[in-house]
Amino acid sequence: MWMIVGLGNPGAKYARNRHNIGFQVVEAVARRHGLGELRAGGKLGGHTATGVIVTPRGRQKVVLLEPMEFMNLSGFAVQRALAFYGVGLDELLVVHDEIDLDLGVVRLKQGGGHGGHNGLRSIQAQTGGSAFARVRVGVGKPGPTPGTATGGLDPRAGGGKDVSGWVLGDFPGAQAALVEAIVARAADAVEAVVGLGLAAAMNDFNGKPPVSA
Repeated sequence: MWMIVGLGNPGAKYARNRHNIGFQVVEAVARRHGLGELRAGGKLGGHTATGVIVTPRGRQKVVLLEPMEFMNLSGFAVQRALAFYGVGLDELLVVHDEIDLDLGVVRLKQGGGHGGHNGLRSIQAQTGGSAFARVRVGVGKPGPTPGTATGGLDPRAGGGKDVSGWVLGDFPGAQAALVEAIVARAADAVEAVVGLGLAAAMNDFNGKPPVSA
């Protein structure tokens, strides 16, 4: 049984942030397969839904999890949920935003470091491992804004080395259709990993061109 973890921050003010695209993807998977809304999981510290999803290789049982203790504490809910459901790191799939990928790029990865992502950092610290699978959803980086006085980078968008303002910013309304298509691609990737295994899914998805609206 796979556990699918979407990373984000709890609360309505964060719901449309770039940093919350992991939440959007697991919620899309839940809707697509009739699993209902993710609900508070008791002492787990996160919202969960369980059920069967249809994959390229048939029906598979999954647990969906949204940690609800803010991004930099995500690992606590993940560790509790893994123990509660008896799932190992080899069947953990984490969906997260990735600033090192352009907007529209969805890539699968096995293991690796946290790359400065506080959610991944927390999961690695609390589970004691990093060899879990990831769906990396590109959100891009803040780019140059003509006419600004900070070397061409707009500080309101998290310009320079501090990207917190960027990932904690909402996707522009004009990108709504594109974001919906990106979320759908990432949900497809989740289904592929669960049904085909990570290696086969990587062969399929990692060569795809960026999503376009």
